[in-house]
Amino acid sequence: MSGGAPKRAGRTKSGKPRAGTGGKGRDKLQGKGPTPPARLRPGHPAQRRAEAAARAGTRRAGRSGPGDGPRNPAGGDASPGSGRRSAAKATDRGGEARPRAEAAGRARGVGDAAEMVAGRNAVLEALRAGVPAAALYAGPRRDADDRVREAMDLAAAAGVPMVETGRAELDRLTGGSVHQGLALRVRPYVYAAAGDLTERARAAGVPALVVALDGVTDPRNLGAVTRSVAAFGGHGVLIPARRSARVTAGAWKASAGALARVPVARVPNLARALAAYQQAGLFVVGLDAGGDTPVADLSVADAPLVIVVGSEGRGLSRLVAERCDVLARIPMAADTESLNAGVAAGIALHAVAASRAAQHVP
Repeated sequence: MSGGAPKRAGRTKSGKPRAGTGGKGRDKLQGKGPTPPARLRPGHPAQRRAEAAARAGTRRAGRSGPGDGPRNPAGGDASPGSGRRSAAKATDRGGEARPRAEAAGRARGVGDAAEMVAGRNAVLEALRAGVPAAALYAGPRRDADDRVREAMDLAAAAGVPMVETGRAELDRLTGGSVHQGLALRVRPYVYAAAGDLTERARAAGVPALVVALDGVTDPRNLGAVTRSVAAFGGHGVLIPARRSARVTAGAWKASAGALARVPVARVPNLARALAAYQQAGLFVVGLDAGGDTPVADLSVADAPLVIVVGSEGRGLSRLVAERCDVLARIPMAADTESLNAGVAAGIALHAVAASRAAQHVP
């Protein structure tokens, strides 16, 4: 029998763990799990494409829903650069992941922010239409393409600087859209005040002719209306600040350059702006399928005038319709429900212009 103290049976080691073990045994170490799919890997091209598709679906639906866009295993929406840290920033207190568009702010092309036009065809069409641009971004590995060469020539002729940048930077600037190595930054549009439109008519010495849009949300309709206003001697377009189309690259292209000559004014409340026009001596004519007066028979056509055009589906809102002095209709075939806002505005402007021209025939 040795002279040392006997060891106690079943005694476990106590105290701090030895350095280098991390405080865990081998059997407690856990792996990182299976590799996530490509659409959920931060920075992967498939992930950027999935997020771009999710944003496009969110814009079309007006708001994100339970099934919009790609979902991650936890039930949230996938978003660019969404690692563990960025995913935590994009979640609310209840633990659900918010859509990237909600976490990052408003989508591109909405409001007063500069808009990015991506893709060779889109960029070329924007430059041909004379859309005011701040910079043309081109990737380093662009092939010999007639569209690229023409876009560069048009940008140089318009004094638009060209910036050579990498594909990763183009991906970031365009929000993951398919840019084909070419993108155009469109300058933010400077809106006029409502009084500027009547001031233009006063300076020209003619009765004012303004078109107001109520609930028209397609920028292409805004561009088409502006083109008609320029063609028939109008003095501007009035739009509300909310729930309305903005002057974007699409509006510029549809206007065929008319936005460079016809100002667009934006007001917080359309009904109040129309009331102010009435106090200034303008008549407000609303286009409505149920109106009593055909648009060609307006007795106030030769007076200062505001023509209000509603959306194709809903027409004029109640408050705006109540504000109108006259509700005029465009005669149509019985099986036609409604006209496009741009077409309706063009017909009404033509009728007013023809009536004014007839008043001045000797």
